[in-house]
Amino acid sequence: MKKILFFLLLLACSNLFAQDAIEYQTPPKEIYDLVMAKPTPGVTFDSKGQYMLMLERSSMPSVEDLAQPELRIAGLRINPNNFGPSRSAYTTGITIKEIATGKEFPVAGLPVNLKAANLQWSPNEDKAAFTNTTNNAIDIYVIDIKTRKAAKVNKGAVNLVLGAAFDWIDNNSLLYASVNKPVSMVPKKPLAPNGPVVQQNLGKVAASATFQDLIKSPFDEIQFEFYATTQLVKNTNGSEIKIGAPAIYSNVQISPDKKYLLVERIDKPFSYLVTAGGFNSTMMITDMNANTVKVLAKLPSSEGTPRGNDNVLNAPRGYDWLDNSPATVRWIEPLDSGLIKKKMDYHDAAYILAAPFTGGPKELVKTAERMYSVTDITNGSFFVTEGSRAKHRQKMSRLTADGKMEVLIDRSTDDAYNDPGTPLTDKNKYGRETPKLLNGSQLVMRGMGASAKGDLPFLNTFDINTKETKQIWRCEEPYYETVTTVLDYDKMLIVTSKQSQTEQPNYYLRDIKNNSAKAITAFPDPQPGMRGITKQKITYKRKDGVDLAADLYLPKGYDAKRDGPLPVMMWAYPREFKSAADAAQLRGSKYTFIRVGYGSIVFWATQGYAIMDNTEFPIVGEGDKQPNDNFVDQLAWSAEAAIDKVAEMGVGDRNRVAVGGHSYGAFMTANLLAHTKLFKAGIARSGAYNRTLTPFGFQNEERTYWQAPEVYNAMSPFSHADKIKTPMLMIHGEADNNPGTFPIQSERLYNAIKGHGGTVRFVQLPFESHGYAAKENILHMLWEQNQWLNKYVKNAAGSPYVK
Repeated sequence: MKKILFFLLLLACSNLFAQDAIEYQTPPKEIYDLVMAKPTPGVTFDSKGQYMLMLERSSMPSVEDLAQPELRIAGLRINPNNFGPSRSAYTTGITIKEIATGKEFPVAGLPVNLKAANLQWSPNEDKAAFTNTTNNAIDIYVIDIKTRKAAKVNKGAVNLVLGAAFDWIDNNSLLYASVNKPVSMVPKKPLAPNGPVVQQNLGKVAASATFQDLIKSPFDEIQFEFYATTQLVKNTNGSEIKIGAPAIYSNVQISPDKKYLLVERIDKPFSYLVTAGGFNSTMMITDMNANTVKVLAKLPSSEGTPRGNDNVLNAPRGYDWLDNSPATVRWIEPLDSGLIKKKMDYHDAAYILAAPFTGGPKELVKTAERMYSVTDITNGSFFVTEGSRAKHRQKMSRLTADGKMEVLIDRSTDDAYNDPGTPLTDKNKYGRETPKLLNGSQLVMRGMGASAKGDLPFLNTFDINTKETKQIWRCEEPYYETVTTVLDYDKMLIVTSKQSQTEQPNYYLRDIKNNSAKAITAFPDPQPGMRGITKQKITYKRKDGVDLAADLYLPKGYDAKRDGPLPVMMWAYPREFKSAADAAQLRGSKYTFIRVGYGSIVFWATQGYAIMDNTEFPIVGEGDKQPNDNFVDQLAWSAEAAIDKVAEMGVGDRNRVAVGGHSYGAFMTANLLAHTKLFKAGIARSGAYNRTLTPFGFQNEERTYWQAPEVYNAMSPFSHADKIKTPMLMIHGEADNNPGTFPIQSERLYNAIKGHGGTVRFVQLPFESHGYAAKENILHMLWEQNQWLNKYVKNAAGSPYVK
């Protein structure tokens, strides 16, 4: 008898702890057909309005593609066979289109199995260059627009390990980094290390973010040096000249007059705590043969960057060439040792140094807040932007030639209604993009046009002398139309992208002065299965008075009176605000075309659900209050208000509501399931659930765990896993490299919920990062979500809605 009982106990335990070993599944046909729709081509226009290139986009890669060799090191993900990134989207076809006639022309000479990226027009726009990736190398091709022919121009393979592809020097010459040593010379890993890995800190404050894929051993250092070391090459019409010695070049910028290079070179020792972008480096100016002209600075590792909003490394930053000078370098330095809370009249200063770089730098301007950018315009004037991330504020001023600073725009970065837009640019005599000034004083501003009616994008002028804004053009209802580019500022010819709920986005040539528009593309509807689904922007108010909104999607042919309330799926991503008024502003447009990407929850409108997408969950902390001090309460208030709204409309069944989100939205989901009884189920994708694992801050939270342990614990669903009884589906990419969302976050929360008897399912997607890519994984993810929603929401018995 005892043996029988022991056997039954073993059997029960095996069922309890067994892992589900299942093959890849696919979602219902309606969802499958939508997600497998062919991508709409991308486009790029020349600035003269003569030609556009239409770029066919790659479809989803396979799991086998993701499973190819990958080196994860120094915060990078490298394909060790071709010295490039291991995970990229590509252009698979290129067509030239003549805008005036609408004629389309194929490009001869494109490589078979085209995998193009990094496309750039030449300075005179008679050519366009791009990189092409193969299994063993990355090459550069140049398209002659007039002959419509492409040709490979490089002899040695190109190195894209650190990201930079190439730059045009002139209409016939390119500058790029080539592979220094072939893969056949890759270092071999020793069977055993020479000793332990040791890290130490001798009393210096050096808090670090939770980066992933870092250097972890001396052999990692050797590998990084091998793959990141490059040889600079100048290529003129296919003839290559090596310039300078091989080094780890992280950034190379050509001066406007094409006589100098601004070079950043990574130096040893390499950090084990930050990514390659934060390694020790030397900033220098060289001539076009890479001979050193001036060493500007030895920059320390970013390990020493103080944590907290608006704090920066105590070192120069933001090196760049001024656009309207032949060869003048500009950079920014902190005056407060990088600590914004120091009592200072000025926190940052900008400096310039002009060719021949023999003298010392000249102080250009100082700012009271953290400086973001300095842009030179005409007549020796500059635009200076500064701001505070902590205060959610930004200011743009004009620095005149005589050194006077005049504030032009001072605004809350959360205030969408009063966002003046972004200045558009035009090419100067050096071929560099600089802010366009009409009549010498009017900036041309492009903006989203947020309003109480939703987003209505605009093109305005802003006079820097009078500070007066005038409208040039604005999108009209019932369309959503955005300015893509301005082709002719004098004639006011622009290209726009126009769409409606039922019209696929297409490009138009719009003559503003003559109030005419001509379609220049006619892309077909990629997802006809979505037509008939309705979309509306709904608004409502939560208990503390903050106005909220969501995009509500309802199934094709649905009638609330006839069909009754539907099961509801709510999807969201919380945002922090310093003002309740700003949080209450309406964002987005009800007139956008209904097209869904792989991560969308709107798919389930085809399955009989009411969908609340972009459901607003603002976290407000006004004045000296910190938004996260009552994070959980504000989540609950927003959720209650959203459910009440769809229930009052008669379209949503308040007893059958699910909630979900990705990343910070997953964190929100787990908190809602831990602290409320509002939902029947939750879906949490690639989230972080234990804030003690991100102890030096997260999102906009600048306090550390040791400064505010009660906040970290209250906000961590892991700390309240015993309360999560609502069924939760957890999905995570097993190779997630996003700071903070290590896969262990989901692993540990799953175990905690399981250990307390909760209903939970954890799905790890092979080889996936923070966003998902492989077709098999995406289809399976959609299947998992469909199974979960149908079991625990759509077909579940009703239960009381508890506030």
